[in-house]
Amino acid sequence: MSRRTFIAGNWKMNTTIDEAVDLAKGVVAAVGSVTDVDVAVCPPYTNLSAVAEIVKDTNVKLGAQDVHWEEKGAYTGKISCAMLKALGVELVIVGHSEQRTYFGETDETVNKKVAAAIAAGLGPIVCVGETLDERNGGNMETVVERQVRGAFAGMAAADVFKCVVAYEPVWAIGTGVNATAQQANDAHIFIRKILADMYDDDLAQTIVIQYGGSMKPANAKELLGQSDVDGGLIGGASLKAADFAGIVTPA
Repeated sequence: MSRRTFIAGNWKMNTTIDEAVDLAKGVVAAVGSVTDVDVAVCPPYTNLSAVAEIVKDTNVKLGAQDVHWEEKGAYTGKISCAMLKALGVELVIVGHSEQRTYFGETDETVNKKVAAAIAAGLGPIVCVGETLDERNGGNMETVVERQVRGAFAGMAAADVFKCVVAYEPVWAIGTGVNATAQQANDAHIFIRKILADMYDDDLAQTIVIQYGGSMKPANAKELLGQSDVDGGLIGGASLKAADFAGIVTPA
């Protein structure tokens, strides 16, 4: 079954507004007219409005790095789906390992965020992945299965079809050490098996699964050439337009 490649840049806590505008302009110039790959950038909240103006009427979609599950209320420092949509945001990263590690994200809150995003018409990029200790302890499959099942608990297949999954081995994020192409592909195949068990094989074989963990121009072609790796959630390499373009269209 054919799945479109999807490359999304997660800028994390980087770029002032001026820097974000320059980076977005560079991305648009490099890949804004690419039609055979889906492309998105996910700037910090403060830069979403400015970047929205740059990517408007191009093939680059706008994403956010997180969202709260409530529509509004006394949640200081949080941002709602409606606020994001008003800025032109189409996608949102949910459950990133840094949210899980530093800010108390749980499988339950991931589930609430995914449900809220879908209800609001935002496309969730749902992150799952194990730490080095978990992998070395032989618990990779246990951890990833718990996270996948937790993220989609109680959801209908029609809603899960609207999601993207990003497998991000925590030990390979920002370390310069990436999983081998085989390790990445094996994990993606395993995630499809979980989804097939939860729903059916059609969903499992249709859903896009990105790899997130030190993908860069030098290894993008090998990783993206694997049978079940459908794209990348790119961190560090998304902060330079040329590097990002080298992943979207690897040599």
